[in-house]
Amino acid sequence: MTKPNSFELELGGRKLVIDSGKLAGQANGAVTVRYQDTVVLVTVCLSPDVREGVDFLPLTIDYEERLYAAGKIPGGFIRREGRPSQEATLASRLTDRPLRPLLPKGWRNDIQLVITVLSADQENDPDILAVIGGSAALSMSEMPFDGPVAAVRIGYINDELALNPTLAQLEDSRLDLVVVSTKKAIVMVEAGASEASEDTVIKAIELGHEANQEIIKLQEKLVQAYGKPKLEAPVIEINDELVAAMSPIVNGALAQALNQPEKSKRETALNSLKKELVESLGEKFSEEDILAAFESRVSAEVRNNILNKGQRVDGRGLSDIRPISCEVDLLPRTHGSALFTRGQTQVLTITTLGSIKKEQPLDGLGIEESKRFIHHYNFPPFSSGEVKRIGTPGRREIGHGALAERAIAPVLPRDEDFPYTIRLVSEVLSSNGSTSMASVCASSLSLMDTGIPIKRAVAGVAIGLVTGENDKYAILTDIEGLEDAYGDMDFKVAGTSEGITALQFDIKLKGISLEIIKEALDQARQARLKILEVMGQTISSSRPEICRYAPRMHKLMIDPDKIGAVIGSGGKTIRSIIEETKTTIDIENDGTVIIGSPDEAATNKAIKIIEDLTKDIEVGTIYTGKVTRLMPFGAFVEILPGKDGMVHISELADYRVGKVEDIVRVGDEVTVKVIDIDSMGKVKLSRRALLEEPSQLADGEVRGSSNYPFRKQRDARPSRPRHP
Repeated sequence: MTKPNSFELELGGRKLVIDSGKLAGQANGAVTVRYQDTVVLVTVCLSPDVREGVDFLPLTIDYEERLYAAGKIPGGFIRREGRPSQEATLASRLTDRPLRPLLPKGWRNDIQLVITVLSADQENDPDILAVIGGSAALSMSEMPFDGPVAAVRIGYINDELALNPTLAQLEDSRLDLVVVSTKKAIVMVEAGASEASEDTVIKAIELGHEANQEIIKLQEKLVQAYGKPKLEAPVIEINDELVAAMSPIVNGALAQALNQPEKSKRETALNSLKKELVESLGEKFSEEDILAAFESRVSAEVRNNILNKGQRVDGRGLSDIRPISCEVDLLPRTHGSALFTRGQTQVLTITTLGSIKKEQPLDGLGIEESKRFIHHYNFPPFSSGEVKRIGTPGRREIGHGALAERAIAPVLPRDEDFPYTIRLVSEVLSSNGSTSMASVCASSLSLMDTGIPIKRAVAGVAIGLVTGENDKYAILTDIEGLEDAYGDMDFKVAGTSEGITALQFDIKLKGISLEIIKEALDQARQARLKILEVMGQTISSSRPEICRYAPRMHKLMIDPDKIGAVIGSGGKTIRSIIEETKTTIDIENDGTVIIGSPDEAATNKAIKIIEDLTKDIEVGTIYTGKVTRLMPFGAFVEILPGKDGMVHISELADYRVGKVEDIVRVGDEVTVKVIDIDSMGKVKLSRRALLEEPSQLADGEVRGSSNYPFRKQRDARPSRPRHP
């Protein structure tokens, strides 16, 4: 085994180490990246064979979480890692987005990056190490790559920016922002925030870009010492003869096709034009070349119209937003629902409330074990007018759902103020650009419709970019599908009227300047405020009460030492309460008890039972209970659930009693007073004391009446004068 080649630097007060040459020697490139006690292995392998018939870069990135990395054994029957967790999928996407634009567009051999988390200290997130490792492995390998790139995380804690905060520190951070950059430009930004200002975000990006330069220098040393000779990058060339032959057919017709404001009509016109080109030129040129040349011509036409004419495909101005409509309370029996439509993009979001026990357990490498807010995003094929197999959610669905979840989370009430599990499901019904941001808007409306007391409404918008020669560019507000396909950037920004809650941008360029990011953020803010204004016309704040079909959650505190009394042996007591009251009951270790039911009477009944179970018995207190046992010397009465005391025969009546059975029987309901509690905790009760003190009887109970507090199931023995 060869000696590893290590390169290291100090970053954020911790040591970052990149090793090569020790592990995975048969891969085209392999490195381990260590940051404190978190270690990832990143490998890249290239297929020698060209994939025929594909018009995209065949890059696959697999992020493999190994639970042994955090000293955990997987749950489930087989005790083996299964399908990737949501966090693993998001880490794969985080790595893919900055690396893909820096690989040659014409490359058609399969590329696979495998990121394996070998050690996780649960302080430093492995995701940014995956990006650094992916860049280092590609840079060392034969693969043409316009890197290196580097990634850091920026937090905002106690009004100060922090470089690479730990997972624990992020809990108190108002910002969680990842910056990926090359030497000269920003390649990718992704963030969640608690209503951060645009200025704070810009400063965080600047700090991240500066910190990345040292990591890039470290990779350059690695490549200089051990990098392999690069393969020749393929060049995409368009046949000039084909372009000339195509021009008479598309001139004029293409502009007319692109001028259709509706997506379906535009696609029909473009498909008709493609068909005509293939039929006319198919004998001389291959269909693949014809379609590639046509796509290039369409892209050039769309981009030229935007850059030189300020003309978008649907006729809008560069900063115009498509028409918006909002509706709430669409579905009769759901807890909350909202429909958000922007142009031809339409999303229906449904809210469901549940008890705390419905939290989602997390079996991953992080420090969190469960989460109580869940957002799921569904993208059925009919939303884009297609016929496809419907299966489990893909990476795109998981990524879009997580982005919307991140955007909404900062405005939710705290767990202690609103003890519910909250699930949102966004159903994309029609797609023509930025369905993830439409999901944010629909989710915000749906939460308010449910009656969940959120801080403020949240809206999202996608900002596009088209670049040209001589540093010319145009920034587009609310991009639609065609502008996303032929543009250079999809910059999603979500937030409230007070600030940003989430952002993510994908680019097809090799980086963009900070100036463009500043301008895009400002344009996004203006658009966000306009969208929030439209949303506010439908519903401006949360309803005063939650939906009548949602469970009501009531919280009470009990002495933690008395949790066992509520749970009972083997959970017998709590199960009986749940069965009797038809409620949900969750108990925390600190004594917090949360009871839920749509039936207020059932909830109150459960509360009363639990309060009785945990109540301290005090001398002088009067109880009405049932006789559970008879002994020659007295009767045992259950005065609280699971708690009984004894009424001595001498305390049964205000005269001498010969037999206990003369006064009470098992099952009788009697009212008694606590007269003593001995050192062993045994409770002494008296019925006689109440006869001597009629003023202490329960309301309406008068000696001699039919509800006289002796034995209520049969008449009591007539009293007789007491002996002096």
